[in-house]
Amino acid sequence: MSKYDLVVIGSGPGGYVAAIRAGQLGMKTAIVEKSDLGGVCLNWGCIPSKSLLRNAEVLNLINEADKFGIEVSGVEADFSKAISRSRSVVSKLTQGIGYLLKKNKVDVYEGTASFMNESTIFVESSNTSLEARNVVIAAGARQRDLPGLNIDGNGVITSRHALELDILPKSVVIIGGGATGAEFAYLYKSYGVEVTIVEMMDRILPQEDEDISKELTRSFTKAGISIVTSSQVKSIDNNDGSVVVEVHGGSDELKIECEKVLVAVGVQPNSDQIGIENTKVETKNGFIVIDDDMKTNVDGIYAIGDITGKLLLAHVASEQAVIAVENIAGLDHSTMDYSLMPRAVYCRPQVASFGMTEAQAAETGRELKIGKFPLAASGKALALSETEGFIKVVSDAEIGDILGVHMIGAEVTELLGEAGMTKMLEGTTSELGSLVHPHPTISECLKEAGLATENLAIHM
Repeated sequence: MSKYDLVVIGSGPGGYVAAIRAGQLGMKTAIVEKSDLGGVCLNWGCIPSKSLLRNAEVLNLINEADKFGIEVSGVEADFSKAISRSRSVVSKLTQGIGYLLKKNKVDVYEGTASFMNESTIFVESSNTSLEARNVVIAAGARQRDLPGLNIDGNGVITSRHALELDILPKSVVIIGGGATGAEFAYLYKSYGVEVTIVEMMDRILPQEDEDISKELTRSFTKAGISIVTSSQVKSIDNNDGSVVVEVHGGSDELKIECEKVLVAVGVQPNSDQIGIENTKVETKNGFIVIDDDMKTNVDGIYAIGDITGKLLLAHVASEQAVIAVENIAGLDHSTMDYSLMPRAVYCRPQVASFGMTEAQAAETGRELKIGKFPLAASGKALALSETEGFIKVVSDAEIGDILGVHMIGAEVTELLGEAGMTKMLEGTTSELGSLVHPHPTISECLKEAGLATENLAIHM
């Protein structure tokens, strides 16, 4: 039996980062992966979807070329080649992770990991047992089974199926108006697919600031995407080549015929697939319970990423990984401030945010000041012909503390680093507004939004 200082279960953005950091710190480390290095995010989530969304952006730009005085004819969009490009991007990154693990002397085991007891991991495919002084569980989550929805990979599909579907349907109903649903809606509509989003809540992107949801709804509706809110799918009649979705919203009833249904709601943790019943690790609704150091209730066992149910975001998992490993090593480390965690949606216009929405901030009882600046007033946005959207800053009226930043527009996801750093360093709206930004850039809108909290915006 091989002995290790640390065994990591899962090689997603949490798992592989944990293994690399442990290797950097001189720990004898192993990582177990049942499929491909990089996990769902790299192989069937974040990365391939962004590659496809880039294809959609290019296609839209070509279709709008006449605005720039460019005549284009005979355009043909081959979606199968878009899929091929996305898989190529994935392959390069997977190879890169393999290189980094090897560089940091991490042993990689292929197969399904299962606890035999609290310090022994059995790797099924290779019939190998690993003895671990410490274990980091980074086994992720999967699509949740929903009552009445028979996901067959044909008429009814998940995002994973969609990412290898090289023939586009003529029409699709997307169940769920969150980040995944919004991104696929934009992608499919860009390729001429008839798209309908069905969302149970009263608006799409229900976790975002209400103004963001309204702006994206306006943009999607203008693009021809149908949006049905405050509604639930009651049944799906899946016959050869045709699917009928029955939707109920209050007293209203709607039947939508389409070629495919994309289920983009709900995940369930993979804790039931790793033999956790052979340990005393505490779970709640299947998610592993952890403290601020990523420790479970069992000494030497840590958990990170989607399997903890904290925030189901790749960058959250990666940061949790560093905290867990540095805690194992006995190093001083920062704690995880989940209120600072950035959120990004890569449709067009992009959506980016962190912190409290205006409604959430109002619930704290604080007096608020809101600064809002439209991209239509930005020289760079006008030059790009990308004037949809705005940047909104929610602040404490008394001290100017930034409580939340909410953005929608061209490339606003790239501004989250600056906005988050300002908050992390306890910067105020006044300091945000006084920082000189390069001209012309979209980032100037963030400065102006900071100034707008005091009604001092220059270009509005």
